[in-house]
Amino acid sequence: MHFTKDLCRQLSDLEIIRKSLEEVDFFSCLYERYEASLLRYVKRLGVTEEEAQDVLQEAFINIWKNLHAFDQSLKLSSWLYRIVHNQAISCLRRKKSFGKDQRAAFDEGLLVHISDSDQDEDSPEALEEKDQHARELLDQLPLPYKEVMVLKFLEEMSYEEISDVLKIPEGTVAARINRAKKALRKLSPRPNF
Repeated sequence: MHFTKDLCRQLSDLEIIRKSLEEVDFFSCLYERYEASLLRYVKRLGVTEEEAQDVLQEAFINIWKNLHAFDQSLKLSSWLYRIVHNQAISCLRRKKSFGKDQRAAFDEGLLVHISDSDQDEDSPEALEEKDQHARELLDQLPLPYKEVMVLKFLEEMSYEEISDVLKIPEGTVAARINRAKKALRKLSPRPNF
């Protein structure tokens, strides 16, 4: 079968998995489809660009090794995020254990969705100031709170999807989001959260 990017776009996730198991070239379809969002997620957890590339490479090796064991009753994106999440957390732990846990800033403009205020009335300068403030606040949260906030408000996942990624009950997801918002309110003199 002739392999093209157009063919990849036409295939569902499950078809890509099935075809990847038969012909390795189709695995690149999976990579192409999810690379950008997974890389963005890893960087939002506080991993540098170079480390994020390494995390993603290792994660896709693990995905390939375990592709035959994918449970088709699960949502593929949640499964992929879980593997990438585990790899990113391992990277963050290694950094911390070696005393390298310096703060890594988020990419510019990624936290616009967290604010509850009406941003249409704000100037670009005011929005940039709010984004910077939100990034600084998220960097101060403990990792369990930061994870749920990034998944919910930046990756725009449902509680069910976050539960699948983090392997915690949906009630715990809700509690962590609530606690994270409370912690952000305490950290911020501004009513952005």
